[in-house]
Amino acid sequence: MLQAERNAGGAAGPEAAPLPLAVTRLTLTDFRNYVAERVEVRPRPVVLTGPNGAGKTNVLEALSYLTPGRGLRGARLPELARIGGGGGWSVAARIETPAGSAAVGTGIEGRAPDGGDDETAERRVVRIDGAPARGPAALAELVRVVWLTPQMDRLFSDGRSDRRRFLDRLVLGYDPEHGRRVAAYERVMRDRLKLLRDGPADDAWLAALEARMAEQSVAIAAARREAVMRLRGALAAGIGPFPGADLRARGYAEEALDELAAVEVETRLQDLLRRNRPGDRESGRTQEGAHRADLEVTHLVKGLPAALCSTGEQKALLVAVVLADARLQAAHRGAPPLLLMDEVAAHLDQARRAALFEEIVALGSQAWLTGTDRALFESLTGAAQFLSVAQGKVTGSDG
Repeated sequence: MLQAERNAGGAAGPEAAPLPLAVTRLTLTDFRNYVAERVEVRPRPVVLTGPNGAGKTNVLEALSYLTPGRGLRGARLPELARIGGGGGWSVAARIETPAGSAAVGTGIEGRAPDGGDDETAERRVVRIDGAPARGPAALAELVRVVWLTPQMDRLFSDGRSDRRRFLDRLVLGYDPEHGRRVAAYERVMRDRLKLLRDGPADDAWLAALEARMAEQSVAIAAARREAVMRLRGALAAGIGPFPGADLRARGYAEEALDELAAVEVETRLQDLLRRNRPGDRESGRTQEGAHRADLEVTHLVKGLPAALCSTGEQKALLVAVVLADARLQAAHRGAPPLLLMDEVAAHLDQARRAALFEEIVALGSQAWLTGTDRALFESLTGAAQFLSVAQGKVTGSDG
């Protein structure tokens, strides 16, 4: 199975100014289009260039699995395995953190020897310094990763689920236990729906599950509200040419906490869940709870909801939120998050592109940026390491 890398050290030379959080070695095994690839970089920004389909985004996706969750594409775990491989995959990394170096490994096993489905193919294993971890949630205590992809360009105008997941990734930077609470809430919600569907309904057991859902919903809502309040202050003035923005967490518990104590919100939500049982049973969905929350973003200068702004303005707002979060993380945790930015430079005008690169360098963040045109990143020469990607192979220089 997978093994976390144990060799000490990274690729940083003595002249490199080490960043407080950086990946210095990344090893991919049967991951997407990579058979067995090992990438060593300095603790500085990294630029990946190459033609479309070469595997640039796959490298960023691998890095996104150094945190809890389903990665930047939201793929099912078996889908990450290389076509023609054994059905399993692994990602291993050497990470430099403010607390020291760590070796991380994550992945899934392949198919069962008889060719049947192996239940472990849907369960991600995590090891930290060679020891089994409690699952992906343990990674939130070690490293933060935030990403921007072209698919997120419609984040503010598409459905709420993507915005909620984006918000929850931001919350993890302030509250590493947030991921465990969300996962626990979702498990209890599934158990309640199964009990409603399969029947006969056990009122006492349903009430117990609804009490747990209400408790978790309020805890999740409180963490979301706290993260949003932090970000609102950092976003109010804007960052360079990126616009100022206002954020709001919208949801039953998120808004009820404006006026009521947490215990009262729990009681009301539990009662609402009880009254919603018939409708939830019929629809097969839970109508209210933490899974229904949304993130509302407003362009401050224009006073417009982000969904009504132009595509370029929505992109600028999204970059502003990520940069504000990175600034806060640098102050809160002693290091900004790893930033994964897929094809971001090509979709920004020259002024905003230059401002983004300047902010990355000023933050001391190890941003991993991709693009087909190296010329867009020339201003990062000397500050970033440049890698070329072609046909599942990564080569590079110091730029």
